[in-house]
Amino acid sequence: MKFGIIRERKNPPDRRVVLSPKACQKVAKAYPKAELIVEPSPIRAYADDAYVQAGITVADKMESCDVLLGVKEVPIDALIPNKKYFFFSHTIKKQPYNRDLLQAILEKHIELYDHEVITNVQGQRVVAFGRYAGIVGAYNGFRAYGLKYDTFQLPKANDLPDQPALIDELKKIKLPNIKVLLTGRGRVGNGSREMLDGMGMRRVTVAQYLEEEFSEPVYCQIDAGEYNKRKDGVRGNKANFFAHPEEYKSNFFRFAKVTDFYIAGHFYGQGAPYLFTREDVKHPEFKIRVVADVSCDIDGPVASTIRPSTIADPIFGYDPKSESETDFKNPDAIAVMAVDNLPCELPRDASEGFGEAFIKNVIPAFFNGDKDGVLKRAKMTQNGKLTERYAYLQDYVNSND
Repeated sequence: MKFGIIRERKNPPDRRVVLSPKACQKVAKAYPKAELIVEPSPIRAYADDAYVQAGITVADKMESCDVLLGVKEVPIDALIPNKKYFFFSHTIKKQPYNRDLLQAILEKHIELYDHEVITNVQGQRVVAFGRYAGIVGAYNGFRAYGLKYDTFQLPKANDLPDQPALIDELKKIKLPNIKVLLTGRGRVGNGSREMLDGMGMRRVTVAQYLEEEFSEPVYCQIDAGEYNKRKDGVRGNKANFFAHPEEYKSNFFRFAKVTDFYIAGHFYGQGAPYLFTREDVKHPEFKIRVVADVSCDIDGPVASTIRPSTIADPIFGYDPKSESETDFKNPDAIAVMAVDNLPCELPRDASEGFGEAFIKNVIPAFFNGDKDGVLKRAKMTQNGKLTERYAYLQDYVNSND
């Protein structure tokens, strides 16, 4: 079995990779029948020489490989027909901007395996960059806070080597007695929590957060059951919420009245209530003035996220009155950090974490007959057609709107 590590070609450039040099060595050692070839790249977080020194072949020989591993979408003109590809295709939600890509994949008889739908037998995702989005998102949020209020300056995450360096920078800052709210207890939310704990911020309970004042900065981490409630007044739970989100309404405003800085690290499901609306933000008791929207759903559950921002220009202002963009330093503006490719700012950390998960959960399937169905569940296309599991995308593929 010959694996090719493809060069990332999408713009803006992405320096991450599925398998680092060390990860490639692990695969080669554990699976003697696995051969790895790395396509040369001028932008990858690991130089070509690092792979050569690890004993891995670097060559323009992707056509000779059976399985091609990438991170972001492969440009249509770079797709090699009749290959197995792994990458984030951003098509499973029928994203209009990638319809042409999925059509081309079918035309070229490519077997597409999307990282986003690689799951275990319980249906849980097993490879993801979410933790690193949470790590960088929390850091960037504090950077936005310092810039909005001219209280401190943090270097860009992109200019620092790893997570410990980010935490070291956060330990240096002096914060006022603010309250920081974090939503989500998944990979993203817990990645952000690592940063809050790492910088030594005190964590408090929901009751303490809502009712007490503190002489130090504190944070509270909440999940869906704490910022939503059933419309009928019956006590709900997280499982019921995810099964029947339409039966719930937001209970977030009680937090918004006491929060200075909000980190959005939750997963937002279709049909769930918005956390806060544009009308909520206009309310005189709405206190939040800095938002780090790691989840980054545009015009969605976090009303101030009216567009994604970029690594180069990560912060914009949201004017509650006009519901439009403004200078984030305006006193009435909410400073919004909504970078939608945060893990790119820690390409080595993110690549190493992703590679560990890929080696543990995906590589074995190529050599054990896919006994747990990992490949079968993630295979979106085969022989020019959508597989049964992804047949719901047929109308999306057929449409030319």
